Amino acid sequence: MNQVLNFALFGIAAILFFGSSTVNALPPQSDIQVAESAGEICPLLIGQSAPDVQLTTVEGNAFDLSNALSRHPTLLIFYRGGWCPFCNLHLAELQSIQDDLQDLGYQILAVSMDRPDKLRESLNEHDLTYTLLSDSGAVATKAFGLAYKATNSNTSRLESYSGRDHHILPVPAAFIIGTDSIIKFEYINPNYKVRIKSMVILVAAKAAIQ
Repeated sequence: MNQVLNFALFGIAAILFFGSSTVNALPPQSDIQVAESAGEICPLLIGQSAPDVQLTTVEGNAFDLSNALSRHPTLLIFYRGGWCPFCNLHLAELQSIQDDLQDLGYQILAVSMDRPDKLRESLNEHDLTYTLLSDSGAVATKAFGLAYKATNSNTSRLESYSGRDHHILPVPAAFIIGTDSIIKFEYINPNYKVRIKSMVILVAAKAAIQ
C-alpha cells in the first residue's frame, strides 16, 4: 500500500477513534510542489493548518480560503475537473449529503482546475447547490501538496477546462477543516477512480465537531 493511501486510512482511524485530536507529523517537503505521479505527492496532514490561498468563484471574483474557513467548519474537496466522469459522480454524491452537513454547521467547498465558466456548467448540469471554486493556476493544489503532472491522455482536456498549459492535476482529496483552519480529517487516494463514500464523510464530520 503506498504512502498516500496509508495517510488516508490513518486519517479515518484517527478521526473515528480520537475525535478532534490532532496527529503530530512532519510537514511535506517544501521543495516538492509538483510530483511526477499521483503516488508521489506529499500532502498536508491531519493537525496541520490549511494554507492561506486565493481561489476564484463562479462569477470570477477572488475568494479568500482562510476567511471562508473561519466562518464555518468545512468539507474541502479537490477534484480533477468537470471533464472527469468519476469526479462528476462524486460531486453528485456530495450533493446528497449537503443538507445533512449544513445541519451540522458545515459548508462544502469543491476546488478544481476548471475556469469559472466551466464551473458554472458543472453546477447547472448536476444541480449542485454548494460552492465550486477555480484553482486554474494550481496555487491551492500545490499548497495542499496534491499537485502532480498530468499524463498525455489528460493534457488536452485539462487545457480546455482550465485555460492553462501547466498540465497539473490534483490527486482527488477530501479534507474536514475546523474554523481554526486545522485539518481534522482527510482522505487522499492516488487512484482517481476511488472516492470516499458520503456516509464516511458524515461520520467523520460528526466526530470532528464533538
